[in-house]
Amino acid sequence: MKDPREAGMAARRSDGTPIRRPLSPHLQVYDMMQFTSALSIMHRITGAAWSAGTLLLVWWLVAAATGEAAFTTVQWFLSSFLGLLVLFGMTVAAWYHTLAGIRHLAWDAGFGFQIPTAYRSGRLVVIGTAVLTILTWALALAFWG
Repeated sequence: MKDPREAGMAARRSDGTPIRRPLSPHLQVYDMMQFTSALSIMHRITGAAWSAGTLLLVWWLVAAATGEAAFTTVQWFLSSFLGLLVLFGMTVAAWYHTLAGIRHLAWDAGFGFQIPTAYRSGRLVVIGTAVLTILTWALALAFWG
């Protein structure tokens, strides 16, 4: 029995001669635990998390515009353990996504493609995320009040 995927690999050139389309590599080809792959996946995840986190900002702004009772509710949530955990996660996502985005801009400009450089810039993104998140929260806690 023929493989049903064979039909999807048949194609024709512009002059009409038949050809076989190349197979694209599947996820099984990639090592998902490879450092650069993990960084790429995290960049996508943090982008989605940061986008979802903006809904929290919208909730806070709408509550501030609505009135004192609504704003108090939002402030209560944000100062709860869960709220602080969400805000901390948003801070991590924001810093990671920003730093990984700067790394991607360097790649777009043609820099940093060598394997040692890619690993070094990846480590800098992870370390920078940790340092900037801690610094952000240290400053926020120092002036919160």
